[in-house]
Amino acid sequence: MVAAAVPGSEPADPGLQRLAKLAARLLSAPASQVWLLPDGRAAGAPADPAPPGSTDPLCAVTAAGRAPLVVDDAAVDPRVASLPPVTGGAVRAYLGVPLLGQDGHVVGVLCVSAPAPRRWADADVAVLTDLAEAAAAELELSALSLQYEADRLRWQLAVAAGGVGSFDWDLRADVLTWDERVLELFGYTAEDFDGTMAAFEARVHPDDLERVRRSLGAAVGDAAPFEAEYRLVLPDGDTRWVKARGETVRGADGQPAHLLGAVHDTTAERHEDARVSRVLESMSSAFFSLDRDWRFSYVNAEAERVLRRRREELLGQDVWELFPDAVGAEFERQYRRAMDTGEQVDFEAHYPAPLDRWYEVRAWRDPDGLSVYFLDVTTRKAAQQQAEAERAATQEALRTAERAQREARAAQEAAERTARRLALLARVSADLTATLDTEEAVSRLGRHLVPALGDWCVVTLVDGEGDLRDIGCWHAQEELRPLLERYREVRLPCLSPDAPLHQALREDRSVVLSTRAAERVGALLTEPARGLLRQLAPESVQMVPLRARGRTVGLVSVFRGAGVPAPSEEDLLIAAEVADRAGLALDNARLYAQQQHVAEGLQRSLLSAPVEPDHLQIVVRYRPAARSAQVGGDWYDAFLQADGATVLAIGDVMGHDITAAAAMSQVRSLLRGIAYFSGGTPAVVLSGLDAAMEGLAVDTTATAVVARLEQNPDERARGVTRLRWSNAGHPAPVLLTPDGTVTALTGLGHDLLLGIDPRAPRRDEEVALDHGSTLLLYTDGLVERRGQDYDEGLLRLHGAMTELAGADLDGLCDGVLARLLPEHAEDDVALVAVRLHPQDRPRPAEAGPRRVPPGVPAEPPPPGA
Repeated sequence: MVAAAVPGSEPADPGLQRLAKLAARLLSAPASQVWLLPDGRAAGAPADPAPPGSTDPLCAVTAAGRAPLVVDDAAVDPRVASLPPVTGGAVRAYLGVPLLGQDGHVVGVLCVSAPAPRRWADADVAVLTDLAEAAAAELELSALSLQYEADRLRWQLAVAAGGVGSFDWDLRADVLTWDERVLELFGYTAEDFDGTMAAFEARVHPDDLERVRRSLGAAVGDAAPFEAEYRLVLPDGDTRWVKARGETVRGADGQPAHLLGAVHDTTAERHEDARVSRVLESMSSAFFSLDRDWRFSYVNAEAERVLRRRREELLGQDVWELFPDAVGAEFERQYRRAMDTGEQVDFEAHYPAPLDRWYEVRAWRDPDGLSVYFLDVTTRKAAQQQAEAERAATQEALRTAERAQREARAAQEAAERTARRLALLARVSADLTATLDTEEAVSRLGRHLVPALGDWCVVTLVDGEGDLRDIGCWHAQEELRPLLERYREVRLPCLSPDAPLHQALREDRSVVLSTRAAERVGALLTEPARGLLRQLAPESVQMVPLRARGRTVGLVSVFRGAGVPAPSEEDLLIAAEVADRAGLALDNARLYAQQQHVAEGLQRSLLSAPVEPDHLQIVVRYRPAARSAQVGGDWYDAFLQADGATVLAIGDVMGHDITAAAAMSQVRSLLRGIAYFSGGTPAVVLSGLDAAMEGLAVDTTATAVVARLEQNPDERARGVTRLRWSNAGHPAPVLLTPDGTVTALTGLGHDLLLGIDPRAPRRDEEVALDHGSTLLLYTDGLVERRGQDYDEGLLRLHGAMTELAGADLDGLCDGVLARLLPEHAEDDVALVAVRLHPQDRPRPAEAGPRRVPPGVPAEPPPPGA
């Protein structure tokens, strides 16, 4: 069925009929239609009920959607399944494209349909879209002038009413006889036409005349049928196409006597063919036609491009000769199948070089031969092949990834185990190094091993005499910890010499009981330990010695309950590493205790109590940086010279260890001896000390301040004391006057450190002090630390002394330390403070009992005494 109609109207013009027919031909569809919207109607609303089998309802859906409607199986497509043509079984496959006017409005639909399901390809949609654009252009042109359309319709009706004209050429008389229709077609009237061949030839287009003469000559000379289509040039200059057919009639003598025939106007057909050709030329799909001899009869522009040959090279040529690689290939098999069976064929095939392309082809037989349209799908095919290759690669990658994932999972599990082991070791190391107290360090070991390596454990210490002490234990279950504590308290006295614990100590190796630990260990225990162990119910145990520097210093026993796997090789390795670290910590603690004992004795000999001269109160303080550094490089001293002058000294030898303490002892002793023997000023004493350090090879550097409190009779009468000092690169002393003023005694600055250049000049500074003044000498650890510079620390010191101005001297020293030092100081600190009490009254009680070396002259009595 081929139709071109407006809903509720008669069929439309032949142009639309031809487009509908072309659509059916190109798409091998049994039915096609051009459906037009009536004026004033909404898209998709037919004017009258559709007749049975009509696709009007589906066209209405297409128009309403304003986009191609592709229905492979209408019975299962919810968009159209309920429409009458579908429910009635007339339509199962449908493809429709809306016709759009220049302003974008829908003017109709071009569609094809079939009574059976069919898969519409993208190429089908493209072809129908191209045809729809041509149909829409025709409709738009028709709408430009209603009057023109009416005139054209009247003209078409007149032509239809006139029918076909007839002619009779009397060959012997050479007279032409035409009926009125032929006269009209040739632009003559009965009066104008003289019946001669000259009048006929006068109207034939010059370009067609010779061809027409040959056809007439052949018909007359050979008595063959005459058929020709040619152009007429009318008197007004218009051109008209006509088609003539005739037969030669012989006379009684057997010679040609008449040529009888008919003529009809083919101008409209020619115009429609031209429009069809334009449509085919504008198609995005390649299209060509073959005649029944397999010669190209038509080729559109896209086919020229795809086949890489010009039209002139293709038309009239044998397809198998031009494209020999198609012979015997899928192309020939499918083309011959379509030609032989009349069935449409769809296939994909590859044509080798020089084309080297993949094509999607559709071919069907038509009255003139074979119609073929095809798309170059090389890119799509390459994409498909690439996708298939990628799918294969993806599958292989997935398999590889799965293997890698399994390996990564195993590696991750191993890494996690390693991380847990390292974290455990780090926690153990951090805890063990946090203190050097032996029992405190090791007794906490169980808290790290449980539950990482077992359910509960006991830590045993071996003392210097070889005796054992259980110094710590821990259970993962809080409610069982009291029970475990009782077991720890009684275990060792109840343990047989043959027990695994003693075996591990004797053989200096780990002992593991993988099963029945409660039974096997319990057999070597006496009560009450045996009963307690039965309640704790261990299933396995590993006993690991704690070793350090070639000796066993302890042992850790890790127990696991029933249902928990026995220790693995990795567990044994971790336990051994923990034991090694714990053993080293125990031995370090032992060595520290020995070293501390020596250091404390040395410190007691060095940090002695100061002298207590009349009316001078001296207080000293020393704060080590940490418990491991009881003796460092900071030192102080206070003594009397032979003439009774009080000397204060404070210094800092580089370093914070026993070596620094030894160097400090040498420097301090040298300074004390030089100062006492020489009786010199502070600058003289420091110069002598610097020279002695070089001469005696005391290989160190140090800072120091030496201060001397002097008083002559006049100064004593005036109640003042002269302070003379010299500074070798040390923080300046701080003076607190009776009125609460705090001043740093910077003088002219400090001189060079000790131990660098003994020939460097040194100078004395001096200042008069009133009674009631307080002088503070200190080391740099008081005002300098990480995150705080010297100036900030000095301001804090001055502030603290201002706040503590009313405190006694001990309170002032303690208050300064409390305010300026953090809880865990990083550097040791030494202080020497001296307060000058009035000399015209008795020595105050807070100054302490008078304690001076023998032979030192007594102070003169106060004036008036």
